[in-house]
Amino acid sequence: MNTWSEIAEIQPLTSKILTNSIQKSRISHAYLIQGERGTGKEAIARLLAKVLFCENVIDRDPCNNCLTCKRIDSGNHPDIHWVEPDGLSIKKEQIDELQKEFKYSGLESAKKVYIIKDADTLTTNAANRILKFLEEPNIETTAVMLTENSQSILSTIRSRCQILDLQPLNPVQFQKQLLDSGVTEGNGALVAALTNNLDEAIKLSEDEWFAQARKLVVQLVEMFIVKPDEVYLSIHNQWLVHFKERSQLEQGLDLLLLAFKDILYYHIEYEALVLYYKQDEGLEKAALFFSQPKLLSILQSILQAKRKLKQNVHPTLVMEQLTLHIQR
Repeated sequence: MNTWSEIAEIQPLTSKILTNSIQKSRISHAYLIQGERGTGKEAIARLLAKVLFCENVIDRDPCNNCLTCKRIDSGNHPDIHWVEPDGLSIKKEQIDELQKEFKYSGLESAKKVYIIKDADTLTTNAANRILKFLEEPNIETTAVMLTENSQSILSTIRSRCQILDLQPLNPVQFQKQLLDSGVTEGNGALVAALTNNLDEAIKLSEDEWFAQARKLVVQLVEMFIVKPDEVYLSIHNQWLVHFKERSQLEQGLDLLLLAFKDILYYHIEYEALVLYYKQDEGLEKAALFFSQPKLLSILQSILQAKRKLKQNVHPTLVMEQLTLHIQR
């Protein structure tokens, strides 16, 4: 998204607020942009940075063609600093390094911008460092913090920012975008349940690795029913081999969650909500095997497994514990 009109298609209110500020030359020294994953937080931050640095702004939009705009798109502009979690959090040392950078004037202008992704992961010490930045704002410095949960951020930080709440994407509109991009209806409904990012959803629908991941989930559920004694071996020989990276395993758990949700929906006759088992006879078999209370317990255990991954528990241990819980 390279223009405010494109932003307005998914975030009309935020687009209007920012374009009005640009027109009146009243851009805030600090913004806190809150919204679900895929709602356009990074695109808005990048576009705002372009407006601040582009020398050919036309009617509130950057030109998107000059060297400055291209360097911002590639993440190589020396006066725009992106900060993101190092592991599970943004640490004090990262903010200390940022502060060192800001002691010097901009390399190419008097302006500087810093954008903090997942700002809710700031450690207490890092948050206090950022607070000092915000309490003593430089007129040429603009801070943009991005988060899915602003309530996890210090109230003293929130009070010093202009807060922009992004609205959730319209799922019907999103699936229409996927259909218009050539994604089949069945695939579109499934990937839309995993991500709100159009490019990521299209990539998933075309990815062979993802197609194999879907098959492995169906096979795993099937094994719990017909070959329970072989599940543990399958976890080690197939599942953990395919889902090698932690992010891949998270996606595998998301798919497993959707599969078991489908079985529950079948139980309660909400088949219109079924995503994973479209036109699959295995759904009825699974519904006969897993009771509603058991399904609720399994869904909770999958969510717990996802939390353990976030807490850096070893993936093998996470899957072994999940397998044992489902088999009980």
